[in-house]
Parts: sequence; C-alpha cells; structure tokens
Amino acid sequence: MKELILEMEHYAKENNVPIIEKESIAFIMKYIKANNITNVLEIGSAIGYSTILMASSTQDVKVTTIERDENRYMECLKNVKKAGLDKKINVVYQDALEVNLSNVSYDLIFIDAAKGQYKKFFEKFKYFLAPNGVIITDNLKFHGLVGKKDTIESKNLRSLVDKIETYIEFLKENEEFETKFLDIGDGLSVSMKKNDK
Repeated sequence: MKELILEMEHYAKENNVPIIEKESIAFIMKYIKANNITNVLEIGSAIGYSTILMASSTQDVKVTTIERDENRYMECLKNVKKAGLDKKINVVYQDALEVNLSNVSYDLIFIDAAKGQYKKFFEKFKYFLAPNGVIITDNLKFHGLVGKKDTIESKNLRSLVDKIETYIEFLKENEEFETKFLDIGDGLSVSMKKNDK
C-alpha cells in the first residue's frame, strides 16, 4: 500500500493532478477512526488518492467517490483495484451535480472537486447527511490566495478565489450548519448540522 501511495504522489506531481495535502488527509483519516465513520461520499476522486486513504482508515468504512473526468476516473479505478479496495470503494463516473441519489445517507461528505461549484455541491448533498454527519471541504485557503484577491493578475484565478471566498461566507452565515475552519493543509472546513448536536 505504501508503495502505491508513493506511486500516486509521483504520478500526481508528474501529471499536474491536484491531490489532497498530507496533513489534511491525515486529519480526515483520524476523524473517520475517532467517529466510527462507516459511509463516506467524496465529490471529486481525481486519481483516487484520498479515496484509497479514507477507505483504508478503518475496516468498516466504505467510500463512494464521484469523478467527471474520464481519464482521472480510469486512473482512479486502476489504483483502487491495485490497492485491493474495490469491495470498499464505489467509483462513479458522472458530474456530481447530475448524480441522482436516493435512500442513502453518509456520515461524512468530503467536497474536493471544482472549487467554483462548492456551494452547489454543499446545497445538493447536505440532504444525504446522516444524523451527526459532517461535510468537510478542502482547499479553502487555495494556496494562500484566499483573502488576497487584489494581488492576483489572472482574471480566471481571481474569479475562482472570489467563489471560494463567497463559499466561506456562505458557511459562516449558514443557519443550519455550524462550521469550524481549520488551518490544516490548504485549509479545511468541518460543517455539522446544528440540530444534531
């Protein structure tokens, strides 16, 4: 497993695939263990790096992960098979905003896909959160650019940072959820439904 993880880190670097920072995935794996999480939904598989690590956190945890990019989806499938976790991980090839879910609920929903769509993902998937479940979002510092919009020259990048900042405000003002912002990795948020506490 260790070799596969190193291989994936190397592949991500060579092919410019963004994968979760080690600190962030370590936090999530610890969270899964500490809270007996058994059912995880991940929005954005990429090559399956965080998927495999989450699925290997405990014996009982199962992960459903959604990826819309075909090459990354194929790469993710290949890695999941290599890791011998195909019974614990369900890889779905679709745009997360078009996925139809029913009769399922998740203890942990992890959002790590298109940054500009974070709010839409949150609004769509919050209905599939189990009681006491959490929604964790990654990349809220976005390489240190969040809060420094004026220093960004690229218009596209500025608009992306703008969307992340809007999402952070949305979480802060959300009446339904209480969110903690953690200075871990590239910035994580952990949102829990208020009435579940």
